[in-house]
Amino acid sequence: MKTSGKNQLVRGEIESAAEEPRVLCIVQDTTNAKTVNERLTLNLPASTTVSKLYEDVAHKAGYANGTFCLAWANTGAMVRVLPCPSKQTKTLVRLLKNMHNFTDSSGLDDSSQGRFIGPLPRDGTVGCSSDYSSPSYSYSSILNKSETGYVGLVNQAMTCYLNSLLQTLFMTPEFRNALYNWEFEESEEDPVISIPYQLKRLFVLLQTSKKRAIETTDVTRSFGWDSSEAWQQHDVQELCRVMFDALEQKWKQTEQADLINQLYQGKLKDYVRCLECGYESWRIDTYLDIPLVIRPFGASQAFGSVEEALQAFIQPETLDGPNQYFCERCKKKCDARKGLRFLHFPYLLTLQLKRFDFDYTTMHRIKLNDRMTFPEELDMSPFIDVEDEKSPQTESCTDSGAENEGSCHSDQMSNDFSTDDAVDEGICLDNTSSAERVLKPKSSLTFELFSVMVHSGSAAGGHYYACIKSFSDSQWYSFNDQHVSKVSQLASVLKEYSTNAYMLMYRLKDPSRNAKFLEVEDFPEHIKRLVQREKESEEQEKRQREIERNTCKIKLFCMHPVKMMMTENKLEVHKDKTLREATEMAYKLMDLDGVVPLDCCRLVKYDEFHEYLERSYEGEEDMPMGLLLGGVKSSYMFDLLLEIRRPDQVFQPYKPGEVMVKVHVVDLKSESIAAPVSVRAYLNQTITEFKQLIAQATGLCAETMRVVLERCYNDLRLLYVPNKTLKAEGFFRSNKVFVESSDSTDHQAAFTDSVLWKLLDRHGNTIRLFVSLPELSPGSLANRTSCPKQQHQQQSSSTSDSQKSSEHSDFEHIESPAQEPDAASQPSQTENSTRAASDTENQFPSEERSDSDVNNDRSTSSVDSDILSSSHSSDTLCNADSGPLPLANGLDSHSITSSRRSKAHKGKKETWDTAEEDSGTDSEYDENGKSKADAQYLYFKAEPYSQEDGSGEGQKCLLVHVDKRITLAAFKQNLEPFVGVPSTQFKVFRVYANNQEFESVRLNETLSSFSDDNKITIRLGRALKKGEYRVKVYQLLVNDPEPCKFLLETVFAKGMTVRQSKEELLPQLKDQCKMDISIDRFRLRKKTWKNPGTVFLDYHVYEEDINISSNWEVFLEVLEEPERMKSMSQLAVLTRRWCPAQMNLEAFREVVLESSSVEELKEKLSELSGIPLENLEFAKGRGTFPCDMSVLEIHQDLDWNPKVSTLNVWPLYICDDGAVIFYRDSTEELMELSEEERNELMKKESSRLLKTGHRVSYSPRKEKALKIYLDGGPTKDPGQD
Repeated sequence: MKTSGKNQLVRGEIESAAEEPRVLCIVQDTTNAKTVNERLTLNLPASTTVSKLYEDVAHKAGYANGTFCLAWANTGAMVRVLPCPSKQTKTLVRLLKNMHNFTDSSGLDDSSQGRFIGPLPRDGTVGCSSDYSSPSYSYSSILNKSETGYVGLVNQAMTCYLNSLLQTLFMTPEFRNALYNWEFEESEEDPVISIPYQLKRLFVLLQTSKKRAIETTDVTRSFGWDSSEAWQQHDVQELCRVMFDALEQKWKQTEQADLINQLYQGKLKDYVRCLECGYESWRIDTYLDIPLVIRPFGASQAFGSVEEALQAFIQPETLDGPNQYFCERCKKKCDARKGLRFLHFPYLLTLQLKRFDFDYTTMHRIKLNDRMTFPEELDMSPFIDVEDEKSPQTESCTDSGAENEGSCHSDQMSNDFSTDDAVDEGICLDNTSSAERVLKPKSSLTFELFSVMVHSGSAAGGHYYACIKSFSDSQWYSFNDQHVSKVSQLASVLKEYSTNAYMLMYRLKDPSRNAKFLEVEDFPEHIKRLVQREKESEEQEKRQREIERNTCKIKLFCMHPVKMMMTENKLEVHKDKTLREATEMAYKLMDLDGVVPLDCCRLVKYDEFHEYLERSYEGEEDMPMGLLLGGVKSSYMFDLLLEIRRPDQVFQPYKPGEVMVKVHVVDLKSESIAAPVSVRAYLNQTITEFKQLIAQATGLCAETMRVVLERCYNDLRLLYVPNKTLKAEGFFRSNKVFVESSDSTDHQAAFTDSVLWKLLDRHGNTIRLFVSLPELSPGSLANRTSCPKQQHQQQSSSTSDSQKSSEHSDFEHIESPAQEPDAASQPSQTENSTRAASDTENQFPSEERSDSDVNNDRSTSSVDSDILSSSHSSDTLCNADSGPLPLANGLDSHSITSSRRSKAHKGKKETWDTAEEDSGTDSEYDENGKSKADAQYLYFKAEPYSQEDGSGEGQKCLLVHVDKRITLAAFKQNLEPFVGVPSTQFKVFRVYANNQEFESVRLNETLSSFSDDNKITIRLGRALKKGEYRVKVYQLLVNDPEPCKFLLETVFAKGMTVRQSKEELLPQLKDQCKMDISIDRFRLRKKTWKNPGTVFLDYHVYEEDINISSNWEVFLEVLEEPERMKSMSQLAVLTRRWCPAQMNLEAFREVVLESSSVEELKEKLSELSGIPLENLEFAKGRGTFPCDMSVLEIHQDLDWNPKVSTLNVWPLYICDDGAVIFYRDSTEELMELSEEERNELMKKESSRLLKTGHRVSYSPRKEKALKIYLDGGPTKDPGQD
């Protein structure tokens, strides 16, 4: 077996001057479609011989040496086969020199590196593959024109077929000149939708642009295509035909009206000649291209050349036997000869090689890669019939003119599998017609090849490119999207592309007609004006690119002094602008004019991730930004911050190597934590020196100062070793510390037992929540507010928590307002009232769902699963009330407790026998919020406020500050005074994005998954107890159009039997659904979306035999007879008889099987229907219940009578109750329908299935037809869906 490969050789990198150069060889195996994407990489010394290269490739690819060949695919010429390995001792470096004209022995010159001829074949779809990797391409590569002098076209996505055709038309002098001579009248048509104008503009750019490649988006926009069309894959011959039709329509009543026909249209005669009397019936057809068969139908051998295919094209066939022709003269059926004769060849001859075929064995499209040679000069005189120019008057003649849109009508030509009869192709026109063209006098019929459009790849996909001859210098060029390169020899074109050439274009050799390209100086005046406009536009674009190339683009941040929030923007500044000018630009960009003076602003180097000020630029105000930022780059590893100072402040210098520290001052008396003050320190500073630095910034006493470093979230570390450096303590770029300086005895306590630690612990774990209370809650507003004593005690700590969620900028030096806690807390409350002003119940219309429904996991909630580990504890005192409020667990309202450190939790963790134990959480609190170890206190503070707009008189909201380690049960108990009902009588819903609500039901889980400013909605209703689950009950109506009907919502408990749940359902069904049924006349069964599943037997126990989860759903099915399901070994299936003679389906009937035997199923169906066992066939339904499908498809589309003995194997896989089985009598014939009856039935079925939400057909999606819209955009076709 002989295979071929393609090989890319690239200069290897030289480690040192003395080291031998190496060559990187990338080998692609193009043996077959399976290996076409494989690459072999060899890194060989430059002295390696070609013979050794063959050996290495053979060894790595697993081929026998001598059974394959390697081809060079990176030269400026055509692809060359490397020399035979047995006769070659050439080294790779010598081969490189010969191939690329090396300037030295170390590498390639610049010109050779950019050359590229053909693409590597890739799998995809016809037209262009989405995974096709073209040669390396970037925007900068299209800025400079190719050394060939020709300009490429950018591939929008999959428009390589368009690029190939456009380059061919551009390189056709007669077409290009005619397009230039046509003058566009802007007053008559919008230039954006004018196809000829956009083509002309594109051709002008191809001829005059200095770019390497230009875009085709303006051309495709004139076609009426949007961006999605760039991802559609089409055939280049189809595009040619459709575009020519569109140009003819656009050029009506102009000098170019007949241009396409003059250049591309030929004529042929389609005839039938009687072999008895010689009578001939014929008609004349026109064509724009000649489709040539590569391999005749049923033949194993392909035609070897274009000449053979042309001869076969006009070869007549004999009509005899049953195919005899009725002769008008003989008045009987006679043997006849039918065929085609060419009457006239066009000036530009287009040949389509039909490489895409259909394999009836595999029922797949295939591509024929058979070799078909084509000559440089093609003599068409043997294929024209001179005698047929004038036909006998006795013959029957019909002239079809151009009614067939330029297509040839013959058996061979109509065998084109790339079209679909069911889809209109071509331009969108109401009617197309043109007069018959007069036959041209004959001249020489020698045609010269000037364009080869190549399709590389398979029938599943590939890539188009073109090799085109220039009539200016007779040089061949390869146009491969944006890459244009020379082809050194014509022979390589004729040989290499004989296996994948798809369209050939020839021009008649006639010196009197052969035109030359218009030179720029010969352009018509309107073209010269167009050239000037495009030149100015290109120069403007070039200047803009130059500006872009010298513009520094960097992220800019600023803490806005009015908005009090960090704002972000992008600063674009020319590299030559000074820092002072850049600061002024940033000042205007951040809209600070009139807010702060310009001299109060400066730019500093900033690290957004660590919130770290890296350095300031003192004394560098006149330095260019390009030098300051380290050059113009696509991205920077740092950002800029526009820092703002107060008029009475002085900017602090920031030096490289410093670390930034946010210092929070803690006041133990008021239990407040101030906003941060920013200081800068060095990593080699000691703790003593660091305390002195803080003392200068805050005014605290350094001798009594305690410094606590928060290394990560809530990981507190007391810095008590005086001589230890900041680096040793774990300081980094940006750090956060808490400092306290007082004379209290708290210094003497261990840090984890100190008041400071407890205050910081509470600060780190307290979150702010917005709680919407129920609108119709019993009790007045007074009942929902805390009593004076409670409010008074809570206000002492309100400052720290209200400020926690709205900390000020780290770059503003603001003194702590801890001395005035009441004044500090008021703004925070006002702000929070504003944020929650819109939290009315109308904002939360979603149905009630549980957290566990977020991911449909019965054991793990996606929102409540982050439970605090047992290593966290706290001794922080919570709130106190004016009097104990008796709760269900016997605790007072102020005695809810927690702990933070493991030292306070030494008891063994219990395993609670609840549904929540499966969640995998590790809470250290029980369902009532009580610690499993010691009783400690958790922080809870609520502030009621009303809506600002006054809407919803009964709707009230709470701003709650709470320790997130509190359990849901304890949280609900704290909310009882505000809701006005016990915690068991209201439910908690967490509000997510888009106001989606999910019920939180796991009482022993903490609020650790909540974060600041989360929203919670309280709704009245019975809350779930331990081990209970909310269940939605739907009625299953198997024979109704809508088989799933919601009935009610109820509660099932763990350990309850199915019969007990049915007993509890009976009164609810009677009261809420008006259903009075006996307990033995209905069943419960599993519900999976719309599909009925396992039948639950009365003795089944929830959580033991039946898995149950929050917001569970079940089916209730009313029985017409006593329950027949008694054991789990039984199988209940739903059966439905198909009656083909009546084209209808009978109602569902349940069949209960004792086993999974197919034989038992058939016996039960035979007994049920009366169909003899040997005639009974069955099939499993498709899709979701009720597995509905069109009656026109059931008989053929289902997999009838599968060859299996049991139901639980492939392809049935029936292992659970509820499967749908269709069955039929195999002897019953399908009803015969007329076309009218079929269409009427199809409409009824389509309407019925659309109402039920089932699809009408299983037919695969058809390929989108190529259309060009003359009005600039697609219009709705009433004949199409």
